[in-house]
Amino acid sequence: MASTLLKDNPDIEKCLFVVDRKDLDRQTREEFNRFQEGCVEENTNTVTLVRRLLSDDYADKVIVTTIQKLGLALDDGNKRNYKERLEPLSHKRIVFIFDECHRSQFGENHKAIKEFFPNAQLFGFTGTPIFEENATYRQIEGRKASYKTTVDLFQKELHAYTITHAIEDENVLRFHIDYFKPEGVNAPQPGEALTKQAVVEAILEKHDPATTGRKFNAFLATASINDAIAYYNLFKEVQAEKQAEDENFQPLNIACVFSPPAEGNKDVQQLQEDLPQEKADNQKEPDKKKAALKAIVTDYNACYGTNHSLTDFDLYYQDVQKRIKDQQYPNQDLPHAQKIDLVIVVDMLLTGFDSKYLNTLYVDKNLRYHGLIQAFSRTNRILNDTKPYGNILDFRQQKDGVDEAMTLFSGEKIERAKEIWLVDSAPVVISRLEAAVKKLDHFMQSEGLAYSPEEVPNLKGNAARSLFINHFKEVQRLKTQLDQYTDLTEENKTTIEQFLPEEQLQAFRGVYLETAQRLKAEQDTGDNNPKVQQLDFEFVLFASAIIDYDYIMALIARYTQAKPGKEKMSREQLIGLIQSDAKFIDERKDIAAYINTLEVGQGLSEDEIRVGYETFKTEQNTRQLAKIAAKYGLESAALQAFVDGILQRMIFDGDQLIDLLAPLGLGWKARTQKELGLMADLIPLLHKLALGREISGLSAYEQ
Repeated sequence: MASTLLKDNPDIEKCLFVVDRKDLDRQTREEFNRFQEGCVEENTNTVTLVRRLLSDDYADKVIVTTIQKLGLALDDGNKRNYKERLEPLSHKRIVFIFDECHRSQFGENHKAIKEFFPNAQLFGFTGTPIFEENATYRQIEGRKASYKTTVDLFQKELHAYTITHAIEDENVLRFHIDYFKPEGVNAPQPGEALTKQAVVEAILEKHDPATTGRKFNAFLATASINDAIAYYNLFKEVQAEKQAEDENFQPLNIACVFSPPAEGNKDVQQLQEDLPQEKADNQKEPDKKKAALKAIVTDYNACYGTNHSLTDFDLYYQDVQKRIKDQQYPNQDLPHAQKIDLVIVVDMLLTGFDSKYLNTLYVDKNLRYHGLIQAFSRTNRILNDTKPYGNILDFRQQKDGVDEAMTLFSGEKIERAKEIWLVDSAPVVISRLEAAVKKLDHFMQSEGLAYSPEEVPNLKGNAARSLFINHFKEVQRLKTQLDQYTDLTEENKTTIEQFLPEEQLQAFRGVYLETAQRLKAEQDTGDNNPKVQQLDFEFVLFASAIIDYDYIMALIARYTQAKPGKEKMSREQLIGLIQSDAKFIDERKDIAAYINTLEVGQGLSEDEIRVGYETFKTEQNTRQLAKIAAKYGLESAALQAFVDGILQRMIFDGDQLIDLLAPLGLGWKARTQKELGLMADLIPLLHKLALGREISGLSAYEQ
């Protein structure tokens, strides 16, 4: 857009694309600061902005900046006299393009820009325009007062692409909204608050299902800074009590973010222009707010090994955002202790912040119109089928407010807003799941087999196996969707268990992964069957966030520590659990074989289990390599060194393969056949030993 404006209007002096600094995550900020040729210190960046505005260099024609730097540049009280230095530009033709303009352009910033640049052309981007219905800023002309709208500020609408369009185009997810109804006759009315104790207990009960076993994370939106502080302290107290009562209780990692009292800090004042609740809250008893935030940051430092303080609040805020996004990393790559499960917020983070791994919003504040849509939309960024919708748990019974917001922002499709925006109720999805199970049943019968996991290996031909993959994948997709519903009743759960028992589901998951692994290998080796080539196995649907390597090692240890006849999980159940999770698809046979060497009552510790399993794996792999070496007439030690070299560098070197076979003294034709046969036997083992990492150069032998 900026380049088009400059090309068509050569008399335009400058084009500024203006964003809000707090919307930039750490990586974007680093790139942004490099682009601006500035450094982290805000005033230096403003110096750079002013220099580039005054520059005649064509490279400075288009400038990306933040509303904060622009605000400082136009501040009458700034000691550097930026405004006076910019005076020569004041009547030039300058274009401003504002992102998230529903926030930054309804306060003093817009007024300052319009007054200083009367000939400027302003464009605004927003997903939630300000209409008369949701306006809050008043303007007075003569004796008449009215509310400012986006049209008032930016005039003509150039293009509209609503959230309704985005949902229909599958660019964002729909929402599942659970209007939490506490038990008892004295339930609060819509908009009224529950006790904080009830909210905390509900969140601790529902968080794991809502976030798929903490694969995702969540926000708790509170009504004020005082509420945020109270919630933070209450979570600490309640979780400590639960840990004391139950050693297996896993507390949530909780952070809390709200802006500190400005105390004359221009940067914080700019930040709070679109944080109305926090700005107002910080006017009352600011010392108490500051002390509470200081204690919260101190806890954060102790938890994560950081060294933040209120003097560098922005760095703390960036770190919180980074840890929210770090949820994307598996626990084996980044321990869960370094991530955040729940962030307690007031205004900050409820608009402009995006993370694909944030899927849940707990609401204990009254939201309306654009504020409601912006807050809800933190949850609906698309990932994959493990995240079927944005999850909202509303503790204030705000159904009417949700309906009003959907109507206001639906564009021309008002009559279909609910259908488009909201997922179906639990009973509807349960009926679909039951229908999918029946289709799988009918398919198995059509193949002359009973509806049973044990019968799946008896399917004949890849066409039938491909049909099983697609039928059961739909069952798992719907089950994943239902598992995240926070409003499932006991009756709902009983109904699901009746037509899809958990034990049967787990067994089907195991044979699905076994069948998928077989078909995936045939895909990779060039099976020309179109039904096989078109398969998408969606292994992410079959990987639990809870069940990881550490979890399995602990379960195996507990299995050996139990007294005979008293074990909570049998050997078969333990093996079935492992075989039903996609994370162990390459190790499932080794882990099962190792478990079969153990006995209940051995009393092995977790460390002994780990060492034992690694020894067992090494011996298994050594035996397998020895068999391959014998098959091709190679020395076992030479083949072991060849494999170790590949895994050490994660690079396959064809010259080393030639050297490995050189002692056999083969001609080129015989050597080529020997190479192909050897690599066909080695590749599955190399993939297993690589633990999901890619070996560069190996693909030449996988065609």
